[in-house]
Amino acid sequence: MRDRIYVTAEDYEKLRRLIAGRRATGSVDLEHLDILEQELESAEVVPPEAIPPDVITMNSEVRLKDLDTGEIRTYRLIFPTQTKTDRCISVLAPIGTAMLGYSVGDIIEWRVPKGIRRFQVLDIMFQPEAAGVGND
Repeated sequence: MRDRIYVTAEDYEKLRRLIAGRRATGSVDLEHLDILEQELESAEVVPPEAIPPDVITMNSEVRLKDLDTGEIRTYRLIFPTQTKTDRCISVLAPIGTAMLGYSVGDIIEWRVPKGIRRFQVLDIMFQPEAAGVGND
């Protein structure tokens, strides 16, 4: 886990409500909700214009390189209620929680049943805050 992530007040509130809602419905993945909650506890809540443009935020579209296979893929980090495509990753998926707050050049690591997965953030192709658009 990183020392600190940046998150807008709007996304912070949305993510807090998401966690609370999942807990209230008896989500089976409480450990993962705890990790997301820990990430938010260490977050620096800032206005959208204060988010650095090289930081992954909600609805950011990013290029990641799998450091084990060399494969490069593009993903969009979304809320679980948003329309999903094969290129979208929910913030509630382990890799989604891991992505939040990382910057270009960073190495993202997270534990999967078969070990550790590692991706490098190559580029942020779209970030709502940098583009000056809302984060629906």
